[in-house]
Amino acid sequence: MSSTPGRISQIQLVLVPSTNQDRSLAFYEALGFERRNDIPWGDGYRWVEVYPPGGTAGIALVPPRQGDPTGVQTGIILNTGDVDAAHKEMQSRGVDVDAEVARAGAPASVRIGAVELVGPVPPMFWFRDPDGNALLLVEAS
Repeated sequence: MSSTPGRISQIQLVLVPSTNQDRSLAFYEALGFERRNDIPWGDGYRWVEVYPPGGTAGIALVPPRQGDPTGVQTGIILNTGDVDAAHKEMQSRGVDVDAEVARAGAPASVRIGAVELVGPVPPMFWFRDPDGNALLLVEAS
C-alpha cells in the first residue's frame, strides 16, 4: 500500500506517565535507550523522548495529568536477542522484573510488529519502570 496524504504512516511515540522525569530518564538510559529530546515545554514542564538505539518509534516520558494514573499497563512490547541475559541484567540492576522468564511451548506463528516469530511462543517477561508502568520484553531471533 502506497502512502497517501492524510494516511497514517508510522508510530512515532507512545506516552508513558512519569512522576519524576529525571528518574525515568536515568532508568531508560540504563536499559540502553537514547535520549533524543529533552526540552522545556509549557509552564515548567519538559518534553523528554527516549528511543531504542536506531529505533524510529520512541517513548515520551510525560508528567501525568491531574487524576491520571501511573503504574499502567503500557501495551509496549520491546525486543531483545537474548531474553535470559536481559532478565539477569535487569535483576542485577534492581529492576522490577517478573521472577522468571515465561516460556510457552505451543508451536505458533506470531507477528509482533515487523518481526515474525515462528515456532514455540517466544520467551518473554514483564518489567516495570520506576512508576510501575509495565512493558513486555520478548526474545526475537
